[in-house]
Amino acid sequence: MNFAIIAAGDGERLVREGALQPKPLLPLCGQPMLGRLLDIFVQCGAACISIIVNERMADVQRFVSDWQESYPAVSLRVVIRSTPSSMHSLAALCEVMPDGPFICTTVDTVFKADEFTRYVTEFQAGGFLFGVTPFVDDEKPLWVVADADCRITAFCDEGPAPYVSAGIYGMDRATIAPILRKCLDSGRSRMRNFQRALLDEGIAIRAHVFDKVMDIDHLSDLKKAEAWLA
Repeated sequence: MNFAIIAAGDGERLVREGALQPKPLLPLCGQPMLGRLLDIFVQCGAACISIIVNERMADVQRFVSDWQESYPAVSLRVVIRSTPSSMHSLAALCEVMPDGPFICTTVDTVFKADEFTRYVTEFQAGGFLFGVTPFVDDEKPLWVVADADCRITAFCDEGPAPYVSAGIYGMDRATIAPILRKCLDSGRSRMRNFQRALLDEGIAIRAHVFDKVMDIDHLSDLKKAEAWLA
């Protein structure tokens, strides 16, 4: 299994609220959010993990380097770059990750490990598989419409719809690379616009429903997530 983590954002809202550490290193259930993700990916059979962080995150770069020493069997590919959007970050990750299927999440996507394991198992059966959830916790959610066969038919800025995006994407590098390039060349940004472009290109995307997935946008979200995971 190949995985990717988008961790290039500055977490400006968290900084304004007094966060003393970069967003990827904020503690969740006793370990940095990034470390928790990495550990879950290893438990799911990670052979390669690609990560993007920005140039200002020296502490995160050191954490990743130290983590690699503890897991030498995992190929860790790190991109150090600031990007204007998560879609640009994904394009940067495509430059270094291996060909083939991979699962990508943002660093602040919080889910239960057992639910994620079931998602990985379904993804391994083949095809694009995006995580969705009926739980709405985002300030500006991306609403997701799917048909009776769990095939995604639309991504909408306005709701309501049955689900919202969970920030968990199972894709194939060779398939998405030219679509990403087309989006960037046309001046588009944001991950949600890339997802719409996939549908426009005729890519079949199935939805995997998670009972609950949380994002960490505020310090109060950390407490909510810890109470839920406990």
